[in-house]
Amino acid sequence: MAQNDAWMETCLISISKEGGSDVEFAGLTETVDIDMGEKDIEGVALVNGGRVTKWTPEGDTTITFETYELEVGNGNGWDDLLHPGTADTTNPYVITNDRIRNKYRIAILWTDDTSATTGVSATADGNAGFRYAFANCYITAVKPSFTDGILKHTVTAKLAPFDKSGDANILMESTDGTASEVLAALASYTSSTKFR
Repeated sequence: MAQNDAWMETCLISISKEGGSDVEFAGLTETVDIDMGEKDIEGVALVNGGRVTKWTPEGDTTITFETYELEVGNGNGWDDLLHPGTADTTNPYVITNDRIRNKYRIAILWTDDTSATTGVSATADGNAGFRYAFANCYITAVKPSFTDGILKHTVTAKLAPFDKSGDANILMESTDGTASEVLAALASYTSSTKFR
């Protein structure tokens, strides 16, 4: 099976509130940067000159998007993810800042399967795919900028690597397109189901 040289140009991005529906954000997004938490170590010096390796717990992950909002929410913007308490679903959309924090799942899929339309889609047989999915995320910043003559937003999401039960909040998966080896679709994100 011939593999792609690299994942370039396009990806699919789905974001779902816990218990909600997936909303697609690829059409608003210019860049995605994923700063995975470090699983660091520290050398502890012993009196004989030796060292003991001390494990540092895996750090939080930060996902940063550079985006072009068309509205303050309703799938065309990010403000209603940061301030979901007054999220409006009728035009004109009106949002005020609030203290409510919702959990979200962010799924980012790179694939050569042109039939895939969402970040949570399954890949078709014979197509390659690469996906990161992050559960229990919080949107922590939506920062607008008009300095280049175009309205642009820098959006930040953060998550801990594990939930309080010690279960993973991060899914990493890929397939090279080998026959019958596909990426399965992600299930709806709920309080009891993160990925599948």
